[in-house]
Amino acid sequence: MLIVISKLKYIIWGAGMKIYTGRGDFGNTNLIGGQTVKKTDPRVEAYGSMDELNAHIGLLISFIDEEHESLLEDVKADMLSIQHDLFDIGSILADKDNKLNLKFDISKIKSIECEIDALTKKLSKIEYFILPGGTKQAAQAHIVRTVMRRVERNLLRFSEKESVDKNILIYLNRLSDYFFTVARYLNKQSDREENVYTKTGKVFHKD
Repeated sequence: MLIVISKLKYIIWGAGMKIYTGRGDFGNTNLIGGQTVKKTDPRVEAYGSMDELNAHIGLLISFIDEEHESLLEDVKADMLSIQHDLFDIGSILADKDNKLNLKFDISKIKSIECEIDALTKKLSKIEYFILPGGTKQAAQAHIVRTVMRRVERNLLRFSEKESVDKNILIYLNRLSDYFFTVARYLNKQSDREENVYTKTGKVFHKD
């Protein structure tokens, strides 16, 4: 994702239109601003995993396009907005010296919380752990959720060494809750019953 950003300056504005430059053949890449680092650098891992996550969201959107598109237009629009947010976050992470003066919009946190609350009102109460699965769309939403958790862990590890806007971490945490809720909503829209894990008994209830 952001590896491409720094290279595209050369590709697009240079003499040719080739997508490859060969400059990363020896395990290095450039951050925004031109600083060269190893591809194994924790910063690269942090924003690189954002790219993976974004691709999984794109796949989920394509599944929604195949079925129930009219019913899920709002959800699809939300996810497209999230893709932009993740690209913004990746850009912030790749811009070590803040050359682009990018800042995360903290209003995004409240916005995603409102979306979670709105979808939750349309769903049944949770009493048991829910097993990932159901429709193709819901199963992909669960994959997005789990990849999201890994991205969050990567960024938390990175934040132990380098400064990271705490609101970005909060936002990523909310997104995993969002895609869990979306998975449930997608199953509901298809009248697909959720599979639950019952060995531990009811875990989300009040005595």
